[in-house]
Amino acid sequence: MKLVCNGNDLSAAVGQVIKAAASKTTNPILEGIHLKAAAGTLTLTATDLELAIEKHIRADVKIEGETVVPGRFFAEFVKKLTQEQIELSCTDSRLKIRYTDSEGTLQCLPAAEFPPVKELSDAQKFTIIRSEFKDLIHKIAFSVSLDDARPMLKGVLLEVGDVSVTGVALDGYRLAKCVKPIEKTTAMFSAVVPSRCLNEIARILDDSSDPVEISIQKNYLMVNLDHTRITTRLLDGDYINYKQIIPTNFESQVTVPREAFEQGLERAILLAKAERNNLVKFDIKDDVMRLESNSEIGNILEKIPVKISGMDITIAFNARYFTELLRYITVDHIVIKFINSVSPCIVAPSGGAEDFMYLILPVRMI
Repeated sequence: MKLVCNGNDLSAAVGQVIKAAASKTTNPILEGIHLKAAAGTLTLTATDLELAIEKHIRADVKIEGETVVPGRFFAEFVKKLTQEQIELSCTDSRLKIRYTDSEGTLQCLPAAEFPPVKELSDAQKFTIIRSEFKDLIHKIAFSVSLDDARPMLKGVLLEVGDVSVTGVALDGYRLAKCVKPIEKTTAMFSAVVPSRCLNEIARILDDSSDPVEISIQKNYLMVNLDHTRITTRLLDGDYINYKQIIPTNFESQVTVPREAFEQGLERAILLAKAERNNLVKFDIKDDVMRLESNSEIGNILEKIPVKISGMDITIAFNARYFTELLRYITVDHIVIKFINSVSPCIVAPSGGAEDFMYLILPVRMI
């Protein structure tokens, strides 16, 4: 194998695919990046058998061939060569990297041992605007569980309908749901995608109004985006029936100015963090929301003017669940709906026209 390519193109491509390479594995081939030179193109691929990222860049290919290079070192090395024209040549399991008047050599692994990336031939597909799919991922993926004992909750449920896709993530204490319109679909179906893989897709997606096609076949999902292809295994099993969890009848509704609410929570949570429980009490009455936190250090009481419809309520939450979701709400006011002090509340942007909502379980007050 022998080729010449642009250092900036190579570094950018390696920076994308290395996210799929395994770390601390007993199989060294999964820590590598597969390089394949053919027909004026260098194809870079990395996989940990759950996620695979493949990237194509232009190259002056003099001799076709393929090899597997040590992923982490190769990524760090080419990051220092963005301003150079780079020549890559591989013979006898050694890759020579030439740039200006210098060169480096890496020991390589056999390309035949690198696992092939799954091809999706007869997949179901749906098309969605790139910025919309990226926004859906950002608004819900942070709510997945981190508990290995509940593997299905480490994924995001995607439900594809005839005109929209619904994304759901939950961890047992909170639930996030977002609905986005789709351009077209070949069928209505659902899949549970590992959140890590969706987050990598979101990093590669731009904020344009161009469409992106997402393919799902049996246990795999694939996104084909320009010169990049991302393939991920789906989680196998039954997802929780989230529709049964979301309440529909409420006793109180509170409209809160988002910025004041976020700032008040950030101050109140400072003491709650000292107790390592993030517990903040919400006392809502007389059109005022009082946020109170206590610790051995002292106490904080924040007062925020709000608009209340229905009964007064006193309830406590792990405030981190609120501060995390408020990063993804950009409207001026939010609406919080309550049943009582021991039931979950619903949080959504005010106005009713937004496409997402959150459910948060309270903490019992002693």
